[in-house]
This record gives sequence, structure tokens and C-alpha cells, in this order.
Amino acid sequence: MPPSIIRSALFVPGSRPERFAKALAAGADAVIVDFEDAVEEPLKREARDNLGAFLRDHPEAAVWVRVNAPDHAEHAADLAFCKQHSGVAGVLLPKVESAAHVAAVHATGKSVLPIIESAKGLLALAEIARAPGVERLSFGGLDLALDLNLNTGTQAAQLFLDQARMSVQLHSRGADLLPPLDGVHPAIGDPDGLHRVIRHAYDMGYGGALCIHPKQVPVIHAALAPSADDLAWAGRVVEASTAAGGAGAFQLDGQMVDAPVLQRAQRLLALAAG
Repeated sequence: MPPSIIRSALFVPGSRPERFAKALAAGADAVIVDFEDAVEEPLKREARDNLGAFLRDHPEAAVWVRVNAPDHAEHAADLAFCKQHSGVAGVLLPKVESAAHVAAVHATGKSVLPIIESAKGLLALAEIARAPGVERLSFGGLDLALDLNLNTGTQAAQLFLDQARMSVQLHSRGADLLPPLDGVHPAIGDPDGLHRVIRHAYDMGYGGALCIHPKQVPVIHAALAPSADDLAWAGRVVEASTAAGGAGAFQLDGQMVDAPVLQRAQRLLALAAG
């Protein structure tokens, strides 16, 4: 699977080093070592030490790190850690609300993955999405609902969150970013619910989702997998394009195929390759 395709990004607490190797073996497309919400305040520095030791012992490992928020006392130390270690492939930036927040992470030389999870972050989407170093956006629905005082689980709250999701996807495309990631589904024992929300996000243009337990990974991958009919169609489109010698447009099954249709077919085949 191309490295740009991220269907699942699995969190593992930085305070639980015994879980690092297990997370990397869980089949997720990316692993995020969390220095933020999953780590108690007294253990923040220990979390960095844990990951540093793991990366020294496993030089082949590559992880993302969710650092503490820009206004947190450990934020600068988290960024210094990420800059120091080649095994940190990218930085997940929570509570991002300005391009200046992104610039501080970009200075580490790592890819930046901002999480949009506040009203201020939504209002600054245009500048955040276009800030140098941003690879893709992530959507933090749980924190956003809290920030906006939404009544979680209601139709009204879902409507608002979907509008926010649309904004994140719209600005991602406008800034030529990779497809965004949806937020976590907190109910670990609810695979059917997870499958539904992942398909919902996929239908809105999202490429994948953040997750909090290894058992969620195969559910996410299954939800994002193209159907047999879709793959058969995509294969016929690509074959017909080759036979047409790269023609700008041609007919297949009575329908016109042009560049956007061909690109969709190629994207489906790339997803299936994973």
C-alpha cells in the first residue's frame, strides 16, 4: 500500500512501553505514541524516556507522536524530543488553533498532522491547512463536541459535527493535503457502530480514522475496503484505459470514462492492494 494511504492510526500510551511493539504488530497503517490525553500529568517526562529507549532499541521502528497541546508546559520538550529522533515520522498536533502552532512543529523537520478539535481551530482552518509542513488534517469530534457544548448523541449534534467534518475535508482538498483522518470511536466493544461511522466518514471523503484499540484496526480496514463489484469495475476501467492507449476519454459499459473516473478506479485498486 502506498505510504500516503492511511486507513488506521492506532494510539498507544507513552506511559505503557510494554505495548509499543504490540501496537506496531497490530496491522495498523500508522502507530501514534501518545504523550497527551492518555498519559497522566506526573508521567509526561517518563513517556518521552520510554519512547526514546524503545526507538534506540528498535532503530527500524517508525511512529507518529501526539505531543501535548501548544499551551501545555511539556509542549516544547515534546517537540525537542521529536526533532531529536529519526524514528518519529510525524507529529500529531492537538488543540491546534493557528498557523503559528503548526510552525513550531514544522521547525522539528517532521510532518505535521493537526487535529481540528475546537471552535477556534475550525475558524482557523484555512490558515492551518495551508501552513508549511502540514501533511493531512485529523478531526477530533469528541473534544470539539465538548468545546461547543453539543448534546452528544443527538441529531443536532451529529448535524453540527458533520458540517465540521465537511469543512475539514473541504480545506484539505483546497490545500492539496492527503485525505483527512476521522476521530476515534470510543466504544471499543462496538464493531458494528465503528463500521458505520467509518463508512460515513469515507463517504464524506475521509481516508481513514484514528483508533484506540488493536481490535478496531481490522474493522476499520474492512469498512474502507472496496466491494467486489467496485473492484471488478475498477479493473475494467484500468484495462480499458490501457487498451485505449491513454485516450483522454472513452466509453465503457455505455458510460463515458475520463480522467476523474480513471483516477477513482486507480484509487480503489490502491486501497485493495493493502
